[in-house]
Amino acid sequence: MTIMIPAWVDGTLTPVEKLEAHVKGLRHKAVSVFVVRGDAVLMQQRAMCKYHTPGLWANTCCTHPEWDETPIACATRRLREEIGVTGLDLEYRRHLEYRAEVGGGLIEHEVVDVFVAEAPMDLKVSPNPDEVMATAWMSLDQLRKKIDQTPEKFTPWLRIYLQDHGDKILGERAVTGI
Repeated sequence: MTIMIPAWVDGTLTPVEKLEAHVKGLRHKAVSVFVVRGDAVLMQQRAMCKYHTPGLWANTCCTHPEWDETPIACATRRLREEIGVTGLDLEYRRHLEYRAEVGGGLIEHEVVDVFVAEAPMDLKVSPNPDEVMATAWMSLDQLRKKIDQTPEKFTPWLRIYLQDHGDKILGERAVTGI
């Protein structure tokens, strides 16, 4: 199945095949979700079958909207498809842009809409094994320490999000660790 995502080609938003956008490093739309509970963030370890950054830890879910899909619809859909989570209220938090090499000659040049959702203590998580090999709740302090010690185990976008946009995405949690 060919997935067409919104990417800019010669300054015009155009449907482009997802892999082509990454091979050419085209600027394209994306969505990221952070599910939080207290001072912890629900993290996912990407499945080994992913075509880039397999086995690396990332935020709760990240994806590309389909051509005619709104960011909130995309975030809701992929939270269900990747992590098996439904029923959370997603709050739009930030619009940001980054560019990073993700291995294998591929480049993520994303214009991202970021959403945050508060999870209840009894949130049931049912990851899709084609997308996610593990999940873990990590406090922001724990997450920062792990990234400092072993940055190669985390996706480039997660490191960028926390370093450059953490306070805007996670608010007081990012500043105080609570």
